[in-house]
Amino acid sequence: MNILITGAGSYVGTSVERWIKSHSNHRVDTLDMLKDTWRDADFSQYDIIYHVAGIAHVNAKANMEALYYKVNRDLTIEVAQKAKEDGVKQFIFMSSMIVFHESRSLKPEMITSDTQPCPNGFYGDSKLQAEKGLHELDSDTFKVCILRPPMIYGPHSKGNFPRLIKLAAKTPLFPDFHNQRSMLYIDNLAEFVLQAVERQLSGTFYPQNRELSDTVEIIRYFAKAQNHKVWFAKWLNPFVRLASHFMQPINKMFGTYYYAPQMSQMPFEYQLVSFEESLKHIL
Repeated sequence: MNILITGAGSYVGTSVERWIKSHSNHRVDTLDMLKDTWRDADFSQYDIIYHVAGIAHVNAKANMEALYYKVNRDLTIEVAQKAKEDGVKQFIFMSSMIVFHESRSLKPEMITSDTQPCPNGFYGDSKLQAEKGLHELDSDTFKVCILRPPMIYGPHSKGNFPRLIKLAAKTPLFPDFHNQRSMLYIDNLAEFVLQAVERQLSGTFYPQNRELSDTVEIIRYFAKAQNHKVWFAKWLNPFVRLASHFMQPINKMFGTYYYAPQMSQMPFEYQLVSFEESLKHIL
């Protein structure tokens, strides 16, 4: 099959392209979406479009709200409309777990199949509105496959995960405040996308690692890997709880927020790399 990844140069797009090329005989091309020249592209030569172009939520600023909707919602729907008109059979969209909401407290939360999306920021809302626009295009001849992954990480990834690695190499002291978090290693995501292509999946899916992650254990692992001594102190835990009320990064770091495991189970194997094994591939 012929696959087009819209979002050339992105971490996810580049990683998935590399994986599919090395694990299948499918043709994979990429398309730069930064300029309007994409409108002149011929989509009719492709069976599948994997749309990864978008603005991430990591550095979301209030004055960028309009841009988030323009890129994450409007661009997605426009690309899908063109894909359908040009005869593409399947459209795979990278949404996000944050369509449910972003964790803003230390109150433990488990997302289940009964949990309804209720975004509490324009990043999540722009993704959810894109999903709604795609559902209107879904048909027997144009299958829409929506992925709502948690935090994606891997070698050379961007965002909060590499910040944890840097922190593990510097901090002498860290709270012994354990949590549970859904995460998705890049190879596991790439295998899921490959399976979605080959099985022509449609619907909404929640890929994640088989195991949940724990911030304390991530810090512990990378501190040891970098020959750095860190003391884990339970007496710091009350300060974590106090700081969570006015410092949002604390909630991101120590909050318990995850998908119920059964939501991510599939009739095929995609969780190829365990969480512990994935950490060995980072440094």
